[in-house]
Amino acid sequence: MQVVVLAVIIGTLAAIVYSLRILVLMERRVARIDENLLAITRRIASEELKIESEEKKIEKAIKRRK
Repeated sequence: MQVVVLAVIIGTLAAIVYSLRILVLMERRVARIDENLLAITRRIASEELKIESEEKKIEKAIKRRK
């Protein structure tokens, strides 16, 4: 009977360790996704600034012609 109880305890501990391993891997994956999203938003923000400056240049050029 003791062997069965010991086997159940060891199996439970192994399942907990495996679950923690999977959780750590998932957390790393989510962290990488977050980093990629931040990089993409930075690129988008810089492109938006470029577009806005071009728009201002065009508006100034239009005002000069009038």
